[in-house]
Amino acid sequence: MPTILITGSNGFLGQHLSVYLAAKGYRVIATGKGLCRIAVPGTFKYESLDLTDPLAVDQCLTKYKPSVIIHNAAMSKPDECEQNRERCLLNNVSTTGYLLNASQPFRPHFIYISTDFVFGENGPHAETAIPAPLNFYGETKLQSEKLVKESGLLYSIVRPVFIYGPCYTGMRPSFLHWVKQNLEAKKNIKVVSDQQRTPTFVTDICKGIETILLQQEGGDFHLAGKDILSPYQMALQVAEVLQLDASYIEEADAASFPEPVKRAKKSGLKIDKARQVLQYNPVSFAEGIALTFKN
Repeated sequence: MPTILITGSNGFLGQHLSVYLAAKGYRVIATGKGLCRIAVPGTFKYESLDLTDPLAVDQCLTKYKPSVIIHNAAMSKPDECEQNRERCLLNNVSTTGYLLNASQPFRPHFIYISTDFVFGENGPHAETAIPAPLNFYGETKLQSEKLVKESGLLYSIVRPVFIYGPCYTGMRPSFLHWVKQNLEAKKNIKVVSDQQRTPTFVTDICKGIETILLQQEGGDFHLAGKDILSPYQMALQVAEVLQLDASYIEEADAASFPEPVKRAKKSGLKIDKARQVLQYNPVSFAEGIALTFKN
């Protein structure tokens, strides 16, 4: 089985990937800032790694010589990226360069976790769509994609959208959990109805990434959900699946939530290529809700 090094393992997708791939029998080196925050036990090995330190990156990769690197770590809040551009460039672009440089001697399969934010309006977008980021976060992710593509390594760019799924202990609650908690507390919530997304169940991404590394598939892949929904529609489905009172959910437009950065109203990703090449078959959003809260 290949040795897989994962960056950003303390984050939502990173934790799920580390646990999922370790359970499948891969030798997983989970890396992240500071102490391990993965609450679910597994056979993975955790290594504290500061990706902004090129020497530390080189030493870690030389130590483990992974055959697959899944670069998932990023500064991913668009508002914070806009307000702290230098830190965003360091964490999103420079770190990618450090990893790619340190990878050259042993040439792993480099899987880069990107985002639908590299695109602009008029989604859902296919892999062949021309990138046109609307904010600085999207720009830095696109810059990193270019570095990956120019590295000479076997690479795969994975773009998800609006990731959701079970929350492990210590994780920040997701949008779905926020909706559930407020409805259970009988609190009114306003939810945007004039934005479209293709929400992605986290285990579907894990399965898609495993197929990519097993088949050694290179290129761009959109691993998203199959339903095109607004956050308002998502909230209504959470209420329906969990049998909660939807009357507390109020429809609102994006203009009522002023944000520092521009976001696409009609976003989302097409998954036709992933279906054909990877036999990617994501769950419906309703199924994903049930799986998120099944325990």
